Amino acid sequence: METNEDKKLAHPCFNEDAKHTSARVHLPVAPKCNIQCNYCNRKYDCVNESRPGVTSSVLAPFQAVEYLKDLDSRMDNLAVIGIAGPGDPFANAEETLETMRRVNKEFPNKIFCLSSNGLELEQHIDELAELNVTHVTITINAIDPTITAKIYKWVRFNKKVYRGVEGAKILLDRQLACIPKLKAAGITVKINSIIIPGINEDHIPEVAKKCAELGADVINCIPLIPTAETPFETVEKPDTKMIFRTRTLCSEHLKIMSHCARCRADAAGLLGQDMKETHALLAEYSSRAEEMDTSNRPYVAVGTNEGLLVNLHLGEAREFYIFEHTKNGFKMVEVRKNAEKGKGDERWLNLARTLKDCRAILISGVGENPKAMLKGCGIHVVEMTGLIDEGLEGVYNNKVIRSIAKPDAFKCGSSCKGEAKGCG
Repeated sequence: METNEDKKLAHPCFNEDAKHTSARVHLPVAPKCNIQCNYCNRKYDCVNESRPGVTSSVLAPFQAVEYLKDLDSRMDNLAVIGIAGPGDPFANAEETLETMRRVNKEFPNKIFCLSSNGLELEQHIDELAELNVTHVTITINAIDPTITAKIYKWVRFNKKVYRGVEGAKILLDRQLACIPKLKAAGITVKINSIIIPGINEDHIPEVAKKCAELGADVINCIPLIPTAETPFETVEKPDTKMIFRTRTLCSEHLKIMSHCARCRADAAGLLGQDMKETHALLAEYSSRAEEMDTSNRPYVAVGTNEGLLVNLHLGEAREFYIFEHTKNGFKMVEVRKNAEKGKGDERWLNLARTLKDCRAILISGVGENPKAMLKGCGIHVVEMTGLIDEGLEGVYNNKVIRSIAKPDAFKCGSSCKGEAKGCG
């Protein structure tokens, strides 16, 4: 029987030898984040960028499992299944845990891991252990709140936004509390620390020392990637001397991971050798509707200006065209008004009632909150632009919709310009 130690040896992030034999996949099911790092800009669909926080598509839990089944059939060496964003897994706790439940049921012998900032991790540790999660990574960039405050724009905790040292203390307390509890649950703990010149390069060894005292197993000292449109975009990359010195000093306290590939949130394949076809697969599975009884939902609603193209955002559409599938093709049966503006979440519940006989809605864009509410009412939300008929083919005949919309960035300040006032 495979033990946790065996799994640790097979995880490419925890054993450099395994990176040549064990492939991993990150399931991008967590778009929202609860902190804003000054080095992070989570651009959507930057397929040519290889850095954390980036994905070409976001998957719902049921889509993630179907995608995983397809991927597993294409790869002989898929050993590790992880969730690393593109936001934080526990800012999306419902989606993360539902994904893990489904994945654990389908692939009980795989290695499961998660990467988090730790802010909202602690309350879920027991369930993670029950779901056979064996490895958790926490990003801790400082243990001095005055330094931490320089690295984050804001922290959102218990529906309140904190800034400066106050926010840094909340984040740090929550992060450090997780380490001994993860270890008590039998979970291997890796610490990620971003080396930021002029901010924390001399402080990271203190992070390693403190985390080692709490029981952490490994530390990964990651050189900063200066990213456009962030407060740290002009900070110079750490040079090789700085990286070597930081890692050497940290190695006095913790084992060093020095082969990090700084993976995307949708990475798949061997470490540093990602499969190129995953972007096309992600686009395909992100457009699929969940199989359900649609006998009482014969229609599809469409946000359109003229009845030919999907070209209206959910909030800007004054009305929706309603289509059905007949033996002679697709037919527009009527027009229904959008729900009245200015009622907050009640607006989207009212819209769901208006569309209660619709199995899906085709629109060019939607916020995360109304999307989740419509989905919860059994309406599949498809973001796309282009011909209505293509979207209808996708919904009714489960075909790939090739004109899936690709917004520039996620909501709620995730492009590093937001104010943490909520997603959607």
